[in-house]
This record gives sequence, C-alpha cells and structure tokens, in this order.
Amino acid sequence: MTLASATTGSEQRLPPLRPVRLGAPDVVVERRTDGIIVLRSPHPLAPYAQNLTERLVHWASAAPARVFLAQRDASGAWRTLTYADALGKVRAIAAALLARGLSAERPIAILSGNDIEHALLGLAAMHVGIPYAPISVPYSLLSKDFGKLKTIIAVLAPGLVFAASGIAFARAIAAAVPPGVEAVVTANPPPNRPATLFAELTGTPPTSAVAAAHATVGPDTVAKILFTSGSTGQPKGVINTQLMLCANQAMIRAGLAFVADEPPVIVDWLPWNHTFGSNHNFNLVLENGGSLYIDDGKPLPGAIETTARNLRDVPCNVYFNVPKGFEMLLPYLEADRAMRETFFSRLKVMFYAGAGLSQHVLDAIQRLGVETTGERITFLSSLGSTETAPAAVACSWQSERAGNIGLPLPGVEMKLVPRDGKLECRLKGANITPGYYKAPQLTADAFDDEGFYKIGDAVKFADPADPAKGLMFDGRLAEDFKLATGTWVSVGPLRGAFIAHFAPFVRDVVLAGADRDAITALVFPDADACRKLAPSLAADAPVAAVLADAGVRHEFKRLLDKLMRTSSGTSNRIRRAALLAELPSLDIGEMTDKGSINQRAVLANRAALVEDLYAEPPPAHVIVAGT
Repeated sequence: MTLASATTGSEQRLPPLRPVRLGAPDVVVERRTDGIIVLRSPHPLAPYAQNLTERLVHWASAAPARVFLAQRDASGAWRTLTYADALGKVRAIAAALLARGLSAERPIAILSGNDIEHALLGLAAMHVGIPYAPISVPYSLLSKDFGKLKTIIAVLAPGLVFAASGIAFARAIAAAVPPGVEAVVTANPPPNRPATLFAELTGTPPTSAVAAAHATVGPDTVAKILFTSGSTGQPKGVINTQLMLCANQAMIRAGLAFVADEPPVIVDWLPWNHTFGSNHNFNLVLENGGSLYIDDGKPLPGAIETTARNLRDVPCNVYFNVPKGFEMLLPYLEADRAMRETFFSRLKVMFYAGAGLSQHVLDAIQRLGVETTGERITFLSSLGSTETAPAAVACSWQSERAGNIGLPLPGVEMKLVPRDGKLECRLKGANITPGYYKAPQLTADAFDDEGFYKIGDAVKFADPADPAKGLMFDGRLAEDFKLATGTWVSVGPLRGAFIAHFAPFVRDVVLAGADRDAITALVFPDADACRKLAPSLAADAPVAAVLADAGVRHEFKRLLDKLMRTSSGTSNRIRRAALLAELPSLDIGEMTDKGSINQRAVLANRAALVEDLYAEPPPAHVIVAGT
C-alpha cells in the first residue's frame, strides 16, 4: 500500500491561475495479488448533518436576510427568497403535508421543473420525513403515450402530485395520475380535475407536529427517489437517504474547500430530477449558505439565450454545467464582452460532469478568461451517478488535459477490477444508495460480494506510473462493443477523439459497429459552424441543405480520411459517416434533459441510417474514408 500526492504546480509559461482553496490531492493505493486496485483518500471525512434541512434551520438563524433562491418572474425581474422566509414557508408546507397523512408509503411526485415552489415543496417533505420524487419534465410534456410517467406513478403510488401549471400538465395528470390522488398546482388548475393551489399549503399554520416529525428524521430516512433509465429504458427509482445527501456534501466540500469560506453563488439550469442539479448543486448551496439563481434556460437552440442573459446579469463564484452547455455558451462568451466581464469577475471554479468535455472547448474558454482577467480559472470534473449521491471521485487541481476526473473523495473507496482490458470502477461509502425503490433484484445485481456498487464505468490512470495524477474516464462498459472480428471498441475515448478531431464542426457522434466488420459514425454536426463552409448558401438555408453542400461534405471527407490514416487499428478506425440534420430527440430518449446523448437509443431509433452506413454500394449521403 502506498500514499501518493499529486503535483499541482502550473507551468511557468502559462498565465497564473486565479487563487482558490481546494482539497488535498492525495491517494492511498492498495494493489491486490489478483490485479484489483483499491484507491481511497488518506483524509477522514468531516462531520456532517443528520438531515439536510438542519442546514436550512442553521442559515435561517445565521444569515436570515441572505438570498437563498431567486428566479425571474413574468416581467423578467428576479423574485428572491431569503433563508428566513424559506424556513417559514417550509414549516407551513410541512404542516399541510402531515395533515394530509403523507408518508413513506404515500410520497409526493413532482411533475414540473425547477422553480421556487418545487424547491419549497421538496424541502418541506424532507423536513418531516416524507419522500418525494421529482420526475423528468419531458415524460409529461413531450411524451405521446406517457408510458414512462405511468410506470413511475404506478411504482410510487403517490399521495400527492405537484405541477407548476395545471393546464400545461393537465394531459399528463389525466393520463397517469389516479383520480383519488390530490393534485397541487401553483396556478391555472387543470380542467375537469379538482386541484389545490400551492398558496393553500404555504398558508397553513405550522403545528407542533412539524417539530416532532423533524426530530425523527435521521440518516436512514428516505429523502427522495430519483428515477433514472437503465439499459432497458425502463425507469428505476434510486433511493436517496439523508445519510447519502449529507455525507456527500461533506465529501464535496473536501474537494471544493473554498465554499466553506465563500458561500457559493450559482446560476444553474440543471434539472432537479437529476442528481447533478439537485443533490450536487442545490444541496451545495443549501449546505454552505449560498444563493441559487434558477436558470430557465438550457443547452438547446432557442433556450441557451436565456442562460446567456442570466450569466450576463449574475456573477457566479462557481459555475456548473454539462459539456454541451459549455460548448453552446462559447459563442456568446466570444461575442459579448460585457457577458465575459460579468462571468469571469468572481469565478473561482468551472465544473463539468455528465460527459467528456472537448479539449478545444476547454482551451477556448480558458483563453477568454485570460483575455478578460489575465488569469486562468480552474476547470474541474468528477465521476459519479444517481446511485452515488453523486460525487464519488473528483479532481481538486487544475488539469490542462480535459477529462481528468481526479481521485476518490474522503469517505469513498474505489475498487478497480480488470475487465476486458479495462479497469471497471466500483464504489463504496456513506454516499452510496441502499438500493432501488421496490426493486430487490435490481438492488442485489447492483453490488458485488464486497458491497461495492458497480457503477458501470471504466477508468484509467492519467499517468500509470503515478496514481496521484488522477484518473481519466474510459467509457461506459455498456456502450462498448465487439466487431465481428472479436475486437473490442472502446466507445467513450473514441467518441471524444472524433469530436476533438472534427472540431468545431461536430456537436456529438454515435458509433456503430457491433458484430460488423468496421466502425461507422452517425454524426450530429454543429450547423452554425458548418454554414461557414458553405458561404454560397443563404444564411437561413435549412440544415439539410447545409449538410448537403459540396464544401461541407468535402471538409468532412478530408477530416475522415485524415482520421483513418492516423488510426492504429480496427478498434479505432472509422470508415464511414453520415451527417444527421435531425437533432437527437428528448421525446424518444435519444437525449436527456441534461443534454447528454443515449447511444443505444439513437442506434435503435435510426436503424435504417445504420444500415445505410454498411450498404454496398454506399448511398450518396454516406461519406466514405479512403476513396
């Protein structure tokens, strides 16, 4: 067993890093005789609360007038809620929930997205030990048959459902929620369905029952149930206990140490039905007495402009996003000096998770930070999942190479198991779920014989000779496939290399080739970047016309040829590609509301295009390397 420390000094030729206090990048390494490697931090996990709303009570006393939550109203002004006001409303809502007999057997389902009322209802439920489940909004608003929503409601058997707008969610409620379940709405009650206004909950006088119920909420109390889709696409409910959430905040603070000195101020769109937006970001603000400005934008065309507006208005000291979000913000930061000055003015850390960040995006944002402030801003990443609350592995130093996920946080053990030439990652700690809601077989299958959770990811050492240099994400094991020759294709790294090679013309790519003779690619291009390759087209030409332009196809052919020439073998040689004008669909599961792509869903839904990639002779729209 060895103890190692990472070297974090910057090269002298680089501009200085803005000072920020982060955790110690240390690791203990245990190498077993069977090839298994166990990693852990040598530092003990700091004490943490027994339940999450202890922190709300603390900050309502320590900083009662500080803004806790803010969200733009219909006029565009920021509507704010202080810690003291939030605690008062939480106690009132909690009294209303207890009066309705809600409990672990009759939980709450929240259908609508991030807003102040959603936050208050979730906090009130947790305050008195009632589990709640925030559900992906597309299941209600984009789905045609409400299949996933019906499955979730049937599993939950909720005693109350909430939606911000009764009219917007009326079809979903009618289709999936039994008539006897109370519906609560902020406004616009649904037609033909009785509903309670949210104001009635906040107007309930608090009772002694609230304090009594809160006193019983401890580490084993179920706080929430987060539904995630597995490889079958069927939603599965991840049990989130108070222990998971509170311990994980102590872990996160061990890495992002500066938030204990400077309460986090964040602008955040990440949905609360996902662990990143809720357990990581929302709870980070609450734990450390910060301020959360709810961003109604997201990294999608027509919505990213809202995010840019909010970032132009509110200076953050830490900014969280998925890689697609950073990529889509880049043109706005490049074009708007005032936005850059606000964005970088107080920023200590930029943080991405959920997928790999393209190196060219990281480099471009760092360049803008230096041009604006004269300093580089620390860019960090991590590894985790809904089942790990989520932070388990995190980078606590500036890595100039995109993709370094760091080392296990204090309180986490990581077991690396050799498998098919990779290192499969398994995790154990107080932040790990006890299992899946009403699914004992799924729970049993998720853990190995030593109690380690099998997260399904592979990792590799950034420097095999020095474990303290951190770990790199090495793909989802379920995404990897074998060619007909028996050769394994490691999808995650190859996907990242493809996007980097084709930058800035590619937003995402899905690789095909299972049981085939060669790897091919379904490419989601960056239409705006591609338009620059087709200057003869009108500015408003359809995306399909842009992708069919000879200049665009010539450039993709040139880059595909170059990529094939530099490939070392069949496991990373991409022979054909098709450019897709139609973006990945949220409705049919090709993309999550975080902006990450579902490889399996894209391949299944676009099976005809995959067949085109392997047709002989290839159709005209298929780009073939080496011809």
